[in-house]
Amino acid sequence: RVVQQSQTIPGFLQRDAVRRLGPLMLDRSLAVRETATGALRNLSACGGHEVCDDMVKQDVMTPLTALLREVRPSLVNHSLNESSSQALSVFNKAGILVVILQCLERHTHNIKLALSAAHCLHTVTEDNAELLCSMNNAVLGTLESVLLSSQVDMAHTLLRTLAAGSVWNLKSSLPTARQAQTLNALMATLSQCLELDAGTLIPQLHQAEVAQSATASEAGNMEDHQVAAGNMAVEEMEDDDEEGVGPRRNGKATKIDKDFSDLLPRGKEELREATALLTAQQTSLEIIVNMCCSDDPSDDEWEEASSSDESEMCPDGLSEGNTSLLSPLCLSAEVHGALINHNIPEKVWGISFLVQYRALTCLHNMLSTMDAESLGGAAALQAVAQHLSTLVFSPPEIPKEEEFLEAVTSAMRSLLQIIAYMKVPQCTTPQQMMSLSEAATRCDVVSVRVNALAILGITGSTLAKEKGTAETLQMIGNALLQVATKDANLVVCGEALDALFDVFADGDEAERAAENINLLSALKAIQPVFKAKIRKEGKGKYSPEQLCVMDNIKVNLRRFIGYLETVVKK
Repeated sequence: RVVQQSQTIPGFLQRDAVRRLGPLMLDRSLAVRETATGALRNLSACGGHEVCDDMVKQDVMTPLTALLREVRPSLVNHSLNESSSQALSVFNKAGILVVILQCLERHTHNIKLALSAAHCLHTVTEDNAELLCSMNNAVLGTLESVLLSSQVDMAHTLLRTLAAGSVWNLKSSLPTARQAQTLNALMATLSQCLELDAGTLIPQLHQAEVAQSATASEAGNMEDHQVAAGNMAVEEMEDDDEEGVGPRRNGKATKIDKDFSDLLPRGKEELREATALLTAQQTSLEIIVNMCCSDDPSDDEWEEASSSDESEMCPDGLSEGNTSLLSPLCLSAEVHGALINHNIPEKVWGISFLVQYRALTCLHNMLSTMDAESLGGAAALQAVAQHLSTLVFSPPEIPKEEEFLEAVTSAMRSLLQIIAYMKVPQCTTPQQMMSLSEAATRCDVVSVRVNALAILGITGSTLAKEKGTAETLQMIGNALLQVATKDANLVVCGEALDALFDVFADGDEAERAAENINLLSALKAIQPVFKAKIRKEGKGKYSPEQLCVMDNIKVNLRRFIGYLETVVKK
């Protein structure tokens, strides 16, 4: 764990830690092997390219390749091959591919081992022309069998995705006769992975973990009661006949000896599954990126190369027809068709929206709970406001997706509250806010309509302090009155009234606008209807908290009408 701290790594390297730990990977003690390998793994993962190069120079690959032949693929190898071309060369020459495939084939019995092998294979097959010569039907067959596996857990989802990535890396080795079938299996794997909704599945994983823990706890309590009863019986027998002493049972000690699950971090399986799902989806997107672009400077030469040349390079002759799968200068018809047939663009688009929605919700929560200085001050808040403005108002028309509207209006509401409090200039015009509110108030989701009305209220109350804004305040007031009069939901009506109180609470511009839209008479007409709705619909349809808020609004409405009457009498 110490080598996971970047500041300690130079000291370890200066003391020849790699040269000393390397031989320990082959120690007779399994515990020593595991500890040494773990330390080197952390060193390679946390140290970066320079540390990996230094580890290779200190001959870490010799004991590592010996260990791989004897035991299994290690994440040390994955990290080193990802960061060091020299390590990749050693991998190619040491013939470790056979060991990797053997571990991959055991996925039905040992998924952790297979995942480690799949990570390693996915790394070493990327841009590794030398390894292509080692490809044969057995290798491709192993990968295809993984792609066609049917286990539904997240670990196998990640395994299939990594196998798909390896197949794509090895595309030039695919025989022509197998290209269509393999490509279809590959694309189906990516499609199934991207279909999974992490936002739904991860809470389900958590619920399953909680339920399993509760069941295990109940079983443990029953066992404790049984053991306690047994101990009492033994003690009674001992009291009756001290000579007949039998072996004592310690139920608690026995339980600890047999079950060490309480030593594991809570939610460990849930965390493993969630990590596997997110890693699989990230990897799927990266594979699709590689399908749709190529940055290899030798692409032109590769496209023009003949199959006979590559057959000479690779004795198996598996490269025949390799250019039919992908033309690196454009998307081939086969890949294009597979992407469309499996709805990949739509699924990628959906994930991008999902990430955007979650980010906006996260922003809303941070804006609601943190002070302005913690968020970066006025400049940072203006930058966020500009970004949200671009997000909402750049398209020809405001997006109508309910989830987007809920997320973006929540974020904008929280942001505008802070900006108004700090008196930071807004980067959006009242007309833009009106258009957003109009789109939002047509949404079926109540929270979206409530957010839109709050945004209008904040905008209007800010404008009321400025000169020459009466006309804009009239526009905002009419919009709020329309909602307060016509919306079927009492919570929304209440929010519209609350926004009206904020906008027309004070100022010459507000008084002038209120007079022009006949605000006093409009609110007097709304008052009895609002009170009747609360009395008629309140208890059966709304929560106690919502009813409490609406009662407060009812009281404030009466007071605000009194205030307007005073203003009129001036």
